[in-house]
Amino acid sequence: MTITKLKIIACVMTFLFAFTPARAQTNVSPAEARTIAEDAYIYGYPLVTLEMTRRVTTNTAAPAGLRAPMGQFAHARTFPPITYRDIPGANADTLYSSAWLDLAKEPYILNIPDAEARYFMMPMLDGWTDVFQAPGTRTTGDKAQTYVITGPHWKGELPKGVTHYQSPTNMVWIVGRTYTTGTEEDYAKVHSFQDKLTLIPLSAHGKNYTPPNGNVDPNIDMETSTKDQVIKMDAAAYFKLLATLMKDNPPTPADAPMVAQMAKIGLVPGNDWDIGTLDPAIAQEVATAPKAALAMIMAFAPNAGKMMNGWQITMPAGVYGTDYLRRAFLNFLGPGWNPPEDAVYPIGKIDGDGKTLSGAHDYVVHFAKGEQPPVKGFWSLTMYDPEGFFVANPLDRVNLSQQSKFNFNQDGSLDLYIQKDSPGKDKEANWLPSPKGDFALFMRLYWPNEKAPSILDGSWVPPQVRAVK
Repeated sequence: MTITKLKIIACVMTFLFAFTPARAQTNVSPAEARTIAEDAYIYGYPLVTLEMTRRVTTNTAAPAGLRAPMGQFAHARTFPPITYRDIPGANADTLYSSAWLDLAKEPYILNIPDAEARYFMMPMLDGWTDVFQAPGTRTTGDKAQTYVITGPHWKGELPKGVTHYQSPTNMVWIVGRTYTTGTEEDYAKVHSFQDKLTLIPLSAHGKNYTPPNGNVDPNIDMETSTKDQVIKMDAAAYFKLLATLMKDNPPTPADAPMVAQMAKIGLVPGNDWDIGTLDPAIAQEVATAPKAALAMIMAFAPNAGKMMNGWQITMPAGVYGTDYLRRAFLNFLGPGWNPPEDAVYPIGKIDGDGKTLSGAHDYVVHFAKGEQPPVKGFWSLTMYDPEGFFVANPLDRVNLSQQSKFNFNQDGSLDLYIQKDSPGKDKEANWLPSPKGDFALFMRLYWPNEKAPSILDGSWVPPQVRAVK
């Protein structure tokens, strides 16, 4: 046998030793196994969360509301009512168009119609919740567009005249947002745009295609929130699912150190994982990982963004690299974050004096002349209760935005009144009603200015929420 062949065999044996679950356990202590499992839980949290979200939102025979079978769009047709309490942080600025793809079967062709100068975006998230492409008004314009989306290992010929997007994973979530003023007339225009969005399997290109009915799995929990379903998973179920998901949703090359660490507790992408095969002392420590890791995820909250004028500005988001804890935390809040270039979301929970926002006080947000949020898309300020839901009020108003018919001050400045009771008829156009108790303000800044003044470089910052009573 030649020296070259011996070297090849040695390399192969070294690789197999490093990634074989049974052998990987022999040189790890229970304490080290616990740390690895905690890190692996945080690392895998977005992938597991997205999978559970996919299962619930595609478990339907036909599109209905924001649920649709795999490979089909589900469209929101109106803003959520003020009584809506399904998902926290709902918005009243855009109508969603959501679709899930399984690229392990074959690529999909996405057709986007002419938006007719309307702001929209169609961010595409991979299985790890990174936005790998975001066609839309900001990036690709508002004219008709066609894309073919392929999986990480697909090879073949593509139709002419289409743009190729390759996803790093076979799971893809398209989370489209289309801006609307919310009037019946404008709703109709957005509905026409939504209805012309199409997804077609590559094999059906150029043919008449009718999407098949979806399969409804009665074993999927459709009542418990996906967040709670993930939280309730023990280590045995969580890591088994994670290992399976990593077959079609492979780690990136930058994840190699994490993959090597996970292999020490037998957790190998695409391989079956069973906590029962671990040494009992190691299995006991691995079993403690979910509780400890979730505590670390929640404890990251103060570090999620910079505090500026009492607003927490969460950046970066949408593309995370190896910042696994940030990625896990933002997905704990809710998956689907955009990169800052597309949207920034300042959150206000305290006033200018650092005190918790409460309906017991009246507040003013003052914008000097010409200093309203600098965006090319749109901006809004939404009121939520402490749980992240809309606040019932006499005006049935959940937000103020650039489409509001404000009353400006004589010098051109703008005051927004944040309080429980009416500031007076002459000021109600600028009034965002608050609840009796604590509340939070959520600012949406879509397509923020790239150049100063810009929230992206800190040359523009939301003004303080100033208590006046």
